[in-house]
Amino acid sequence: MIVEICATSVQSVKNAEKSGAHRIELCSELAVGGITPSYGLIKEVLKQTSLPVFVLIRPRSGDFTYSKDEFEAMRSDIQICKELGCKGIVSGILNVDYSLDRERTKELIEFSKPLEFTFHRAFDWVKKPEESIQTLIELGAHRILTSGQSESAEMGLETLIQWKKLAENRLTIVPGGGIKPENVHKFKEAGFSEIHASASRLMKETIQPKISMNSLKFFDESKQFESDAEKIKKLVNN
Repeated sequence: MIVEICATSVQSVKNAEKSGAHRIELCSELAVGGITPSYGLIKEVLKQTSLPVFVLIRPRSGDFTYSKDEFEAMRSDIQICKELGCKGIVSGILNVDYSLDRERTKELIEFSKPLEFTFHRAFDWVKKPEESIQTLIELGAHRILTSGQSESAEMGLETLIQWKKLAENRLTIVPGGGIKPENVHKFKEAGFSEIHASASRLMKETIQPKISMNSLKFFDESKQFESDAEKIKKLVNN
């Protein structure tokens, strides 16, 4: 069974390779579900590992419905990954009603070629998952990363098994979300060929800073924020 490790640093990638992992999904900011890593991180990771590296293409946290500008940024990031020598892209787009954005997902899949394409956990938000699996097969996606629309892949195991049967080897269902040494055997016994995990641990705990750089008002995936033109004008003119 292929073990894909979600990593956010060069050291995590080194640890994964040393421990026998088979593939890396590279991203940043696990606290918000992951966003696209920097150019520098991608380049350095590729220098330091022989493992295939799949890169998460997600321009921001929050929902998975993107503006034209955000979509162009995603295309630019994919192009960089292709030029640097990555092996796969992990991405996906939904419509505002959480249905699969067929046209722009198709464009991402086509633009990613010859890299493999994994539709990421935005799939756990779609309203018609079985129909969406068929659509992603038609569009040429290689994998779907999902917890079975449950809080964890273990909780969604029965659903994941049903989806695996539905896919019929035309597309790989990759369980992800809360997979750990204590439950990984369940996925192997169920016949899954790949799993996804962060397998993370607390590496360092620093003294609590006097001023926190976190902002709770931005830490809500149901809300989006942008710069306010009027506020900026007032700042500039006052």
